Amino acid sequence: MAMNCIKSLRGIVIAKEAVGMVDRRTFSAGAKKKGGKGGGAADAPKASSLGKEVKSTTTVGANILKDGTDPKVLEDSEYPIWLWRLLDKRPALSELRRKNIETLPYEDLKRFVKLDNRARIRENNFSKAKN
Repeated sequence: MAMNCIKSLRGIVIAKEAVGMVDRRTFSAGAKKKGGKGGGAADAPKASSLGKEVKSTTTVGANILKDGTDPKVLEDSEYPIWLWRLLDKRPALSELRRKNIETLPYEDLKRFVKLDNRARIRENNFSKAKN
């Protein structure tokens, strides 16, 4: 019986050692850094070798196709009108609340309803989360 206990203890000790071996973190020895301390020079972005003419006529880096080329920059008149309105500042909810709702243009009224609904939903969710 004592022999059986010793064998089972050995099994436990071996199992703990195996877990200890698996649990340890190891690092690969193959990858070595080039250079000395810091290594900042190797990570620095390289200067562009493209000329100014190429940069002004093409959209560099916009190509998503493997065998494609960068798209050419078109004249402003060749782009759709809505594209130029994307950068326009739109009024915030607080600014829209200060104005008279009956005199708002359709686009601003639509934005007011959307932002007001969003604010009410956020407020209701916050009050429900508190309780």
